[in-house]
Amino acid sequence: MTHRPKCGTGIAASVFAFLLAGSSALAQSPPLIVVEDHGGISALPFYQALDLPPKQGQPVPPITDVPSTPGTAFSEADMLPVRSDHLSPGDEPRRVIQAPGLTPMFLVGDDDRSRAWLRERGDILRDLNAVGLVVNVETAEALADLRELANGLTLSPSSGDDLAGRLGLRHYPVLITATGIEQ
Repeated sequence: MTHRPKCGTGIAASVFAFLLAGSSALAQSPPLIVVEDHGGISALPFYQALDLPPKQGQPVPPITDVPSTPGTAFSEADMLPVRSDHLSPGDEPRRVIQAPGLTPMFLVGDDDRSRAWLRERGDILRDLNAVGLVVNVETAEALADLRELANGLTLSPSSGDDLAGRLGLRHYPVLITATGIEQ
Protein backbone atom coordinates (compact mmCIF):
# COMPACT_ATOMS: atom_id res chain seq x y z
CA MET A 1 0.00 0.00 0.00
CA THR A 2 1.42 3.40 -0.93
CA HIS A 3 1.05 6.21 1.55
CA ARG A 4 1.22 9.85 0.63
CA PRO A 5 1.76 12.49 3.30
CA LYS A 6 -1.36 14.51 3.71
CA CYS A 7 -1.79 17.92 5.21
CA GLY A 8 -4.39 20.62 5.13
CA THR A 9 -4.07 23.51 2.76
CA GLY A 10 -2.24 26.53 4.02
CA ILE A 11 1.01 27.14 5.80
CA ALA A 12 2.20 23.53 6.14
CA ALA A 13 1.80 22.83 2.44
CA SER A 14 3.35 26.16 1.47
CA VAL A 15 6.36 25.71 3.73
CA PHE A 16 6.96 22.17 2.55
CA ALA A 17 6.60 23.21 -1.09
CA PHE A 18 9.09 26.01 -0.52
CA LEU A 19 11.57 23.65 1.12
CA LEU A 20 11.07 21.10 -1.63
CA ALA A 21 11.65 23.66 -4.37
CA GLY A 22 14.71 25.13 -2.69
CA SER A 23 16.63 21.98 -1.90
CA SER A 24 18.17 19.70 -4.48
CA ALA A 25 19.15 17.39 -1.63
CA LEU A 26 15.46 16.72 -0.95
CA ALA A 27 14.89 15.80 -4.58
CA GLN A 28 17.48 13.02 -4.28
CA SER A 29 16.52 11.79 -0.81
CA PRO A 30 14.67 8.50 -0.20
CA PRO A 31 10.86 8.61 -0.20
CA LEU A 32 9.13 9.92 2.90
CA ILE A 33 7.84 7.41 5.41
CA VAL A 34 4.49 8.39 6.87
CA VAL A 35 4.53 7.70 10.59
CA GLU A 36 1.04 8.95 11.25
CA ASP A 37 -1.70 10.17 8.94
CA HIS A 38 -4.52 12.27 10.34
CA GLY A 39 -6.30 12.46 7.02
CA GLY A 40 -7.01 15.71 5.32
CA ILE A 41 -6.43 16.78 1.76
CA SER A 42 -3.52 15.39 -0.21
CA ALA A 43 -0.74 17.95 -0.68
CA LEU A 44 0.19 16.41 -4.05
CA PRO A 45 -1.55 19.14 -6.12
CA PHE A 46 0.64 21.76 -4.46
CA TYR A 47 3.80 19.85 -5.36
CA GLN A 48 2.58 19.39 -8.92
CA ALA A 49 2.18 23.15 -9.21
CA LEU A 50 5.97 23.39 -8.81
CA ASP A 51 6.32 21.51 -12.12
CA LEU A 52 9.42 19.65 -10.92
CA PRO A 53 10.97 17.14 -13.34
CA PRO A 54 10.17 13.53 -12.44
CA LYS A 55 12.90 11.42 -10.86
CA GLN A 56 14.70 9.05 -13.18
CA GLY A 57 12.73 5.83 -13.54
CA GLN A 58 9.62 6.96 -11.62
CA PRO A 59 6.20 7.30 -13.24
CA VAL A 60 4.64 10.74 -13.47
CA PRO A 61 1.66 10.91 -11.06
CA PRO A 62 -1.68 11.97 -12.51
CA ILE A 63 -2.51 15.67 -12.31
CA THR A 64 -5.25 16.48 -9.84
CA ASP A 65 -7.12 19.70 -9.19
CA VAL A 66 -5.89 22.10 -6.54
CA PRO A 67 -8.62 22.70 -3.96
CA SER A 68 -10.30 26.05 -4.45
CA THR A 69 -10.39 28.72 -1.80
CA PRO A 70 -13.72 29.96 -0.47
CA GLY A 71 -15.27 32.70 -2.58
CA THR A 72 -16.09 34.80 0.47
CA ALA A 73 -13.59 37.51 1.34
CA PHE A 74 -12.82 37.87 5.02
CA SER A 75 -11.88 41.05 6.79
CA GLU A 76 -10.05 41.76 10.01
CA ALA A 77 -13.41 42.49 11.63
CA ASP A 78 -14.30 38.82 11.08
CA MET A 79 -11.52 37.92 13.54
CA LEU A 80 -13.18 39.88 16.32
CA PRO A 81 -13.85 39.69 19.17
CA VAL A 82 -10.42 38.56 20.39
CA ARG A 83 -10.25 37.26 23.94
CA SER A 84 -7.23 35.89 25.75
CA ASP A 85 -8.49 33.84 28.68
CA HIS A 86 -5.06 33.57 30.33
CA LEU A 87 -4.17 37.27 30.17
CA SER A 88 -5.60 40.30 31.94
CA PRO A 89 -4.49 43.87 32.62
CA GLY A 90 -2.10 44.01 35.57
CA ASP A 91 1.47 44.08 36.83
CA GLU A 92 3.88 41.70 35.12
CA PRO A 93 7.29 41.27 36.75
CA ARG A 94 10.35 42.27 34.72
CA ARG A 95 12.53 39.31 33.78
CA VAL A 96 15.36 38.29 31.52
CA ILE A 97 14.78 35.90 28.63
CA GLN A 98 17.07 34.58 25.92
CA ALA A 99 15.35 34.71 22.53
CA PRO A 100 18.02 35.76 20.03
CA GLY A 101 16.56 37.22 16.85
CA LEU A 102 13.12 37.87 18.33
CA THR A 103 11.52 40.98 16.87
CA PRO A 104 10.40 43.29 19.68
CA MET A 105 6.68 42.92 20.31
CA PHE A 106 4.18 44.16 22.80
CA LEU A 107 0.82 43.01 24.10
CA VAL A 108 -2.03 45.39 24.85
CA GLY A 109 -5.78 45.21 25.22
CA ASP A 110 -8.75 47.51 24.94
CA ASP A 111 -8.57 48.84 28.50
CA ASP A 112 -7.53 52.03 30.33
CA ARG A 113 -4.22 50.59 31.54
CA SER A 114 -3.15 49.58 28.01
CA ARG A 115 -4.15 52.96 26.57
CA ALA A 116 -2.10 54.81 29.22
CA TRP A 117 0.85 52.45 28.60
CA LEU A 118 0.69 53.10 24.83
CA ARG A 119 0.69 56.87 25.41
CA GLU A 120 3.64 56.60 27.82
CA ARG A 121 5.75 54.05 25.87
CA GLY A 122 4.78 54.88 22.27
CA ASP A 123 8.06 56.59 21.34
CA ILE A 124 10.13 53.72 22.78
CA LEU A 125 8.00 51.15 20.93
CA ARG A 126 8.41 53.07 17.65
CA ASP A 127 12.20 53.35 18.16
CA LEU A 128 12.32 49.55 18.61
CA ASN A 129 10.04 48.94 15.58
CA ALA A 130 7.99 46.81 17.95
CA VAL A 131 4.92 45.02 16.63
CA GLY A 132 1.80 45.01 18.79
CA LEU A 133 -0.69 42.25 19.47
CA VAL A 134 -4.08 43.34 20.75
CA VAL A 135 -4.94 40.36 22.93
CA ASN A 136 -8.33 41.51 24.20
CA VAL A 137 -10.59 43.61 21.99
CA GLU A 138 -14.27 43.32 21.18
CA THR A 139 -15.00 45.51 18.16
CA ALA A 140 -13.43 46.95 15.03
CA GLU A 141 -14.13 50.44 16.39
CA ALA A 142 -12.19 49.70 19.59
CA LEU A 143 -9.30 48.33 17.52
CA ALA A 144 -9.33 51.46 15.33
CA ASP A 145 -9.23 53.65 18.46
CA LEU A 146 -6.19 51.76 19.74
CA ARG A 147 -4.46 52.13 16.37
CA GLU A 148 -5.09 55.86 16.40
CA LEU A 149 -3.61 56.08 19.89
CA ALA A 150 -0.62 53.94 18.81
CA ASN A 151 0.20 56.56 16.15
CA GLY A 152 1.83 54.45 13.44
CA LEU A 153 2.63 51.29 15.39
CA THR A 154 1.46 48.01 13.89
CA LEU A 155 -1.38 46.51 15.95
CA SER A 156 -2.87 43.12 15.07
CA PRO A 157 -5.73 41.42 16.89
CA SER A 158 -4.56 38.04 18.15
CA SER A 159 -5.17 35.80 21.12
CA GLY A 160 -2.17 35.88 23.43
CA ASP A 161 -2.93 32.63 25.26
CA ASP A 162 -0.31 30.53 23.48
CA LEU A 163 2.37 33.19 23.93
CA ALA A 164 1.35 33.64 27.56
CA GLY A 165 1.76 29.93 28.17
CA ARG A 166 5.17 29.78 26.47
CA LEU A 167 6.54 32.84 28.28
CA GLY A 168 4.72 32.45 31.58
CA LEU A 169 2.83 35.72 31.17
CA ARG A 170 -0.28 36.53 33.16
CA HIS A 171 -0.75 40.24 32.52
CA TYR A 172 -0.43 42.98 29.94
CA PRO A 173 0.50 45.57 28.72
CA VAL A 174 4.00 44.21 28.27
CA LEU A 175 7.02 44.62 25.99
CA ILE A 176 8.83 41.46 24.91
CA THR A 177 12.33 41.74 23.40
CA ALA A 178 15.06 39.21 22.62
CA THR A 179 16.52 39.82 26.08
CA GLY A 180 13.61 40.52 28.39
CA ILE A 181 10.02 41.09 29.35
CA GLU A 182 9.06 44.39 30.93
CA GLN A 183 6.26 46.84 31.42
